[in-house]
Amino acid sequence: MCEPSLPAIVEMVSLRCLIVDDNPGFRAQLRALLQEQGIDVVGDAASGLEACAQIAELRPDVALIDIDLGGESGLTLARRLRQRVSRSERPDVIMISTHAESEYADLIEPGSAVGFLPKTDLSATTIRRLLAAADESRPGGKSRSDGRRGT
Repeated sequence: MCEPSLPAIVEMVSLRCLIVDDNPGFRAQLRALLQEQGIDVVGDAASGLEACAQIAELRPDVALIDIDLGGESGLTLARRLRQRVSRSERPDVIMISTHAESEYADLIEPGSAVGFLPKTDLSATTIRRLLAAADESRPGGKSRSDGRRGT
């Protein structure tokens, strides 16, 4: 009997996602794409305040946060989450933008986000790949200790 490979196992694990972006059309398109690709999009928010409320209520595994939230900074939101929300209740954060990562690399604080994805590269595969790389870099190479994203 064949054992599934690690990438196949990663694809089977349910992933609960929150999309934080000030553009409602983009949120709707990304929700449809990710759900079609097997990610459970549990909510979406247009602002930091909405995102914090939904994170507390919905407890997503990952939050995709736009760097530019209109009048707000997604970088500030990510920093605030790291400072004010316990690790067991805080989703992994992936910063997203229409701009290249090189424009923001110096601004994304270690510990505030597991990484960055350009909006043009967003897919279930790229999100899972980034999360898997973050899990491997954690002590012991294990997934989050709260078990929300494990088997």
